[in-house]
Amino acid sequence: MHGGYRLARPLAGGSLARYSRQALLALGVLAVLAGCGTRGARAPVTDMSSAGEQQAAAQGTYTVRAGDTLYKIAQAHGTDVATLQRLNKISDPTQLRIGQVLRLDGGTPMPSQPPAVATAPSPTPAATPVTPPPAAPAARANDANLISWGWPANGKIIQGFNNNTKGIDIEGTPGDPVVAAADGTVMYAGNGVRGLGNLVLLGHSDGFITAYAHNQQLLVKTGDTVKKGARIALLGQTDTTSPRLHFEIRRRGTPVNPMSYLPAR
Repeated sequence: MHGGYRLARPLAGGSLARYSRQALLALGVLAVLAGCGTRGARAPVTDMSSAGEQQAAAQGTYTVRAGDTLYKIAQAHGTDVATLQRLNKISDPTQLRIGQVLRLDGGTPMPSQPPAVATAPSPTPAATPVTPPPAAPAARANDANLISWGWPANGKIIQGFNNNTKGIDIEGTPGDPVVAAADGTVMYAGNGVRGLGNLVLLGHSDGFITAYAHNQQLLVKTGDTVKKGARIALLGQTDTTSPRLHFEIRRRGTPVNPMSYLPAR
């Protein structure tokens, strides 16, 4: 998920001369995150396996595949969940079915849907929701002990780390506390990156940066110093389909699996 970007509003905090090298890394992370959410950058969240699927996307439609969510499809095609729901008359964004054809823009006529094909033992395969796989166990990273890490939220993992997600999603209730995963400085606090809602970036020692997205409310501002476990936001549902915290750890700008750094719980 890369490409050109523009923040919806400028970063707070003055000129770049006031930022450390770590702050510049944070700005680089913002550039990548903004590229993920920019309407013009269509990222391959799920690879199209045939020329027919590529042609369908070019014609304004997308066929749902195993592992898809409405949020991932929206991200991949430079749109948002609300638009896909409206174009395809979807009342419940969690109820997708494999093989379902979605309109990607208003200029495409409503596609005909293939009939549900019964496969044993399920009598209603078309009604099966497409849900993300659980987070797989991860080996402890060699540099995990450079920082004292803690969990940013208490909910269960509903989306694991991979090359597309760049982090993990933690389920919760709107208003639940979101806390700093480690001591650090607030490098960004705002909603200028489309697709991530209210976002906080914290800079830590040894080139680490953490990202906290989809918050209901931000409790810190750029330049604040925070301690591990301090409340920095309230969990929310901004720019996503259900209440959750999207959490990332980046080492010198590169996304790493948070499960390799966070303590067991």
